[in-house]
Amino acid sequence: MASSVRAFVLHHTRLRPVPGLEEIRIHLADEVVPLWHAVQIETSDPDPALPYWAFAWGGGLAIGRYLREHPEAVAGRRVFDLASGSGLCAIASMHAGAAGATGVDIDAFAAAAIEINARANGRRVTVLKRDVLDEEPPDFDVVLAGDCWYEARLAERVLPWLQRCRDRGIEVLVGDPGRRYLPADELVELASYEVRTTTELEDLELKQGRVYALRPAGDTR
Repeated sequence: MASSVRAFVLHHTRLRPVPGLEEIRIHLADEVVPLWHAVQIETSDPDPALPYWAFAWGGGLAIGRYLREHPEAVAGRRVFDLASGSGLCAIASMHAGAAGATGVDIDAFAAAAIEINARANGRRVTVLKRDVLDEEPPDFDVVLAGDCWYEARLAERVLPWLQRCRDRGIEVLVGDPGRRYLPADELVELASYEVRTTTELEDLELKQGRVYALRPAGDTR
């Protein structure tokens, strides 16, 4: 299965520079719907997850830009990339000097894409394929959470887990272009970037991708 998933990712994407982060190259698809149909056929699943792993999304692009401007956020530190998708944020952290990076995703195609993309950039990224949101915070220094706020149930699970990470002393960086379920009241904006997404699922080709920290516990401002 692992080899067929890897072959599927390679067959349906092309390696190309990431818009705004041209020093990073990842395997990207041209259109969502044809790829989603291909996933349906490959998995015999009539309703598989959208192929988030084949596109560069606004929040991940913003985190990548932020780490390029602020490498001290991850330099020499252990980084955990939640809902990693293509692995873009994990790879960006390694470019910025992270001591190590782990990308986690529940999608088998994403797990393959992370590994493929890391290798394409000459970086080593550990890959975990599982749902960690019911687990205790990981033993890492920084958690990156790009584009986790597109669906209500996921957002409800992500925020408490990130807050537990924060309470354990783990630094949390959130990236998002302002989606409906983003918990803005729980965040402090650190930076904003005009980003060019690579998927028509976003309502605008050019968006403002923002990077946030979590508010400290007890901060109700």
